[in-house]
Amino acid sequence: MAFLVSGQLAFRRCLLMCNSRYAVQILGLLMATAVSAEDTSRLRDVDLEKRANGMLAMLSYAMTPDLTSSSLSINDNSAGNPSLAMTQMGGGATLSKDTPLYLEGALAYSRYDPRFVATDGEQTQTIPVKWNSISATGGVGWDFPLTDELALRPIFNFAAGYLTSDINAARLFINRRFDRDIQFLDNGHMTAVGLGGALMLDLERVRPEYELDVELRYSYMNLRNVGGKNDIGGQAIADSVNLYSRWRAPTGLMALQRPLRYVLEFSHSEYLGDQRGVLGFDRLSSVGVGLELDSSAYDVFITRTRLVVRHVMGDHVSGVSVGLACSF
Repeated sequence: MAFLVSGQLAFRRCLLMCNSRYAVQILGLLMATAVSAEDTSRLRDVDLEKRANGMLAMLSYAMTPDLTSSSLSINDNSAGNPSLAMTQMGGGATLSKDTPLYLEGALAYSRYDPRFVATDGEQTQTIPVKWNSISATGGVGWDFPLTDELALRPIFNFAAGYLTSDINAARLFINRRFDRDIQFLDNGHMTAVGLGGALMLDLERVRPEYELDVELRYSYMNLRNVGGKNDIGGQAIADSVNLYSRWRAPTGLMALQRPLRYVLEFSHSEYLGDQRGVLGFDRLSSVGVGLELDSSAYDVFITRTRLVVRHVMGDHVSGVSVGLACSF
């Protein structure tokens, strides 16, 4: 299972190369303000509500528990190499078989460095913008055992995120009249909250020869913009189906007085809501291989440490990720 019954913290970072041009354009125009009719300088193709919805869809990748896409780094050379990076640290645990309360949580940081285009009808100006966001996601669930190895787990999820923007030194080259049009980009912000839930089938099989974990999860979250300098509305529905499996078995070697295990992983996510296509792909898959150290022979808080290298693939997307997880 993605999160061990005894508990787990995981840190993941993924590097992807994406061919999608519009993925960064959604970000580039989100925080722009409308321009009055008498102004000659105007932002190109501004639709604030649409851009806000696009930003919420982007944030949903970091705010929705999903191993395949919780951490992404995208560079698009075809659009001036603007970048998007998301990193998440999360964990979850079921308290015990006698008290099958399940708790999960995650913190995510996102860094956006997009470009947007402004024009006065004759000349265009590409303006780099730097945005940073932080988000937190929590979940409360309950395990209903179907067999000794299979459980049904409904989960209630909640999330909150905050994004702030600034303009780099390129704004110094824009005239004073144009500055009035883009002042919201300078120290602009957006606050998003989300409520939703998930339904998970969790198979956990433990044998002396191997350990098998399989999860099938449907996640749903409704994200809304609840604050911003210009009171821009915005809404995004993030729903996805994820299949995750992990196989662990001894390598025949010993480390820390315990068997050293090899790890094989597979994960596939299908995006059904506003996430679908916003980064140029509708689905992501990953395969991984790694090693796991068992430190339970010692009086330490961490009982297992696992390092996994994954190959991530999808529509027009491929890359490599490295995951580090600790069980306790």
